[in-house]
Amino acid sequence: MKTVPEKFAEFLLTWYRKNARVLPWREDPSPYHVWVSEIMLQQTRVETVRPYFERFLQVLPDLEALASAEEETLLKLWEGLGYYNRVKNMQKAARKAIGEYGGLPCTAQELMTLPGIGPYTAGAVASIAFGQPEPAVDGNVLRVMTRLLAYEADITSASVRREIGEALRPHLSEDPSAFNQALMELGAVICLPNGAPRCEKCPVASLCSAHGTGEELRYPIKKAKKERKIVQKTIFLFEADGKTAVYRRPESGLLSGLWGFPETDDYLEPEETEFWLRERGFDPQEIEPLGEAKHVFSHLEWHMTGYRVRLRSLPERYAAGKADGRSDEDGGFTGMIFLPAETILSSCAVPSAYASYTKRLYMEKGKTEKDRK
Repeated sequence: MKTVPEKFAEFLLTWYRKNARVLPWREDPSPYHVWVSEIMLQQTRVETVRPYFERFLQVLPDLEALASAEEETLLKLWEGLGYYNRVKNMQKAARKAIGEYGGLPCTAQELMTLPGIGPYTAGAVASIAFGQPEPAVDGNVLRVMTRLLAYEADITSASVRREIGEALRPHLSEDPSAFNQALMELGAVICLPNGAPRCEKCPVASLCSAHGTGEELRYPIKKAKKERKIVQKTIFLFEADGKTAVYRRPESGLLSGLWGFPETDDYLEPEETEFWLRERGFDPQEIEPLGEAKHVFSHLEWHMTGYRVRLRSLPERYAAGKADGRSDEDGGFTGMIFLPAETILSSCAVPSAYASYTKRLYMEKGKTEKDRK
């Protein structure tokens, strides 16, 4: 690997101090604030995170509040951000940090003993919140550095991240917090992916090997992703007595512990849906197609069609309160409970995978999708 140019840190920090974006977690870079923001920003855009970060801190302002929060509160605050294990691990980490360290520890090595904190997050918190000279190598940093150094290795390899981190370490001594944030900032707003790098505005363009040969888009190099598995589903919004059916997903697996609408892995066409429901004991008065939708996870895609099904009455087993609200992995039909739309919207953490159908509840309440933020 080539060495990082001597003037790199000077050029980068001069640019950052003039151009850094104003972000809520930068205004008060306490360890808790930095950590929460870094977890939220994983695979999520800054503009999406802003309102979530502010709302999260209003409800859970410190480590102790996070450690003692009810799971439903956590999941509702995270609703729409995705990757819900992030917030579950945050609570586990908060409890362990309080119990073993009396708060968030200051070294990267200690931070990595906490659930959900890997090398990047540990380096970010240690450097930004505690001023430790630790590298923080995320996707933005990998893109900047592989272009700067014309680095040919596959960035999906953990060893490449370590090599780049070690190459950066000598440049962290002056101001670790500013240096790491500047490097992330450069990747976020200037050294953009695909066909959009803004090299004409880059403070280190004169030092960049890829720019020098006009090969910016050659980097970073990564192996092709495996094709995602496609799962077909039919989603039902059952309505009875002014209420809508939801169920709590299993405690393990995809979207564990969150709320969803009853569903089946059969992809039902409109003409077969009524027969399918009656065969399973439902008595639909009206069936309204809600259209198709798709949600992409990291490893699979849901291809969905949906129906609003108005039942003639609330099925006896649910009217009698016999459903327990927990799925037995049958798509929620056994575990479903009927709740007012307002209760679902205000209290149930429904992931964005169902957004195309959740919006029907917002429409009925005269709200918009923005109201969930």
